[in-house]
Amino acid sequence: MKENINVASSRLLSLDVFRGLTVAAMILVNNPGDWGNIYAPLKHAEWHGCTPTDLIFPFFLFIVGLSIVFSLGTKKAKGLPGKDVITAIIKRGAILFLLGIILALFPDVFVDPITTLNTLRIPGVLQRIGIVFIVCGILFYKTDVRTQSVVFVLILIAYWVLLTLVPVPGGMAPNLEKETSLAAWLDRTLISEPHLWKFSRTWDPEGVLSTLPAVASGISGMLTGIWLRRAGTDSNRKILWMLFAGVFSLSAGLLWGLSFPLNKALWTSSYVLFTSGLAIIFFALLYWIIDLKGFKWFSPPFVFYGLNAITVYFMSTVIAKLFNFIKVDNALGESVSLKTWIFQSYLAPNFSPLNASLAWALCFVLFWLIILWWMYKRKIIIKV
Repeated sequence: MKENINVASSRLLSLDVFRGLTVAAMILVNNPGDWGNIYAPLKHAEWHGCTPTDLIFPFFLFIVGLSIVFSLGTKKAKGLPGKDVITAIIKRGAILFLLGIILALFPDVFVDPITTLNTLRIPGVLQRIGIVFIVCGILFYKTDVRTQSVVFVLILIAYWVLLTLVPVPGGMAPNLEKETSLAAWLDRTLISEPHLWKFSRTWDPEGVLSTLPAVASGISGMLTGIWLRRAGTDSNRKILWMLFAGVFSLSAGLLWGLSFPLNKALWTSSYVLFTSGLAIIFFALLYWIIDLKGFKWFSPPFVFYGLNAITVYFMSTVIAKLFNFIKVDNALGESVSLKTWIFQSYLAPNFSPLNASLAWALCFVLFWLIILWWMYKRKIIIKV
C-alpha cells in the first residue's frame, strides 16, 4: 500500500511545545521537596486508575512516535537505503537505553561499585523510550500504515489475553495484582529481583511484558503523524478527524477499563487507548492554536524544554541525585542531604508542607528553564 505523504520538512512548533510541556511536567512530578507531602494530581495512582501524572509518560511515548514520522518520513519517501536508516535507529535507541543505565548507576557506583552492579535496576524510563523508539522506528520505515494499524490492534488484544486469560506459572490464576500477575512473574524470571525497581523488587513499572503495550503508545503517535502529514487533505479536516479519533480512543479506553482497568504500572491496553486519545486531542488543539491560528506568545518556555528534552531529563536527574547524595550538617549538627538542608532552611519555614514541597519542584523546573533559555539563545541543541 503506497502512502500519500507530504514530504515537506517544516518543523512543527506545536510538536516542540507538546514535547517541552511534557518533559517539564515530568521534571515537576519527579522532584517534590518532600515525598510525604504532594498534591494528589502530582501523584501516580496507587494501582488501578489514572491521575494527571499518569498521563506524562504515555504522552512522551506518543510524542516519540509522532516525531519518528517527521524525522524519518522524508527519508522513507525518498527511498533511502533501509540498512543505513535502521542502523541509525538502533544506534539512537541503544544510546537512550545506555543513558538510562548510567542514571541507574549514578552516583552509587563511585561509592560501592560491587553492590551497585549487583542491584542495578535494568528497566527504566529512558530504557523504555529507547526500546519503543527502535521498534516504532523500524516498523514505520519498513511497513505501511495499514500494517502499523494492525500491529497496534494486535498488541492491545494480545496483551489483554496474556494478562487476563493466561495462567501464571506456578499454579496462579490470571490476575492483575502487583506481585502475582504474569508481568511481575516475567520480570522476576527474566531480570531477577535484585535488578528490578528498588521500591518493590518483585515487579517493575517499566518491566518486560508491559513494554509491549508501551510500543502501542508509540504507534498511536506514528499513526497521528502520518495522518497529519497526509498530502491533499485540508488542515481543518485533519484536526476534526484527529479530535474524532481522540474522543473515540479515549471512550474505548474508558469502556474497556470497566473490565481491564486503567493501570500505568501494568500499562494495560485500556490505559493505552485512554492516554493515546487524550494525547491526540491535546496535540490537535495545540496544532490548531499554534501552527494554524498563530497564537505563539506562550510557547517559548516550552520550546526551550522541547528542543533539549532528553538532555534536560538526563541532567535534571543527575543533579537531583547529587542533591540527595551530598551531605551537609544542619543547624542541629545532623548530617542531612544538601536537598534536605536547602528545603528545611528556606522553603519549609515559609510555606505549608504541601506548598513547600511544590515550591521546590517549581524552583527546580525554573532553574532548568533558565539554563535551557541560555542554551536556546546560543543555539545549543544536544541531539541524542
